[in-house]
Amino acid sequence: MKATEGFSKVCKVNDLKDKIGQRFFVDDVDVALFKVEEEIFALSNVCIHQKAAIIYDGYIENNCVYCPAHGWMFDLRTGKFSQGMKGLDSYEVQIIGEDVYVKTFKKELKW
Repeated sequence: MKATEGFSKVCKVNDLKDKIGQRFFVDDVDVALFKVEEEIFALSNVCIHQKAAIIYDGYIENNCVYCPAHGWMFDLRTGKFSQGMKGLDSYEVQIIGEDVYVKTFKKELKW
């Protein structure tokens, strides 16, 4: 099976440890990858609170990642902040064989 157009190979499934995030750059996008019970999630690695690239270092609980700086909670599936508000960008993940692929998008700045 081939990767869908727009996806980039990031790592091997076995490179990820359960409930421990890892940081990757995918097409110049800072991405945090998390493996939780054999499911893999990809979120923006930049916290919306203070724009710090530290989400990968957050702790995982109840299908959420908590920012290590101030404990802000983001849903691993959607990236949404508590109470469903906009939070982190969430990226589509594909597993092909033992490889992890992620499809990112760049934010458009509107000045």
